[in-house]
Amino acid sequence: MPDPARLRDSTQIVLPCDALGEIRRELERQFIVSIVPLGEEYCRVVGSPVEIKQANKFLGRHGVSLP
Repeated sequence: MPDPARLRDSTQIVLPCDALGEIRRELERQFIVSIVPLGEEYCRVVGSPVEIKQANKFLGRHGVSLP
């Protein structure tokens, strides 16, 4: 049985909402992900493991450092 924490890590990215800034629309346009606010400060980017992996690379190319 898979570890739930590992599955969660492969299907979401949690980061400060400010980090998305102007690239949020491009992220949503290029990838099949949902961006959900977690309180006022953080956002969760949720998608399939394949989409999250690609979104992670996209964010890195745009200078977004992930926790």
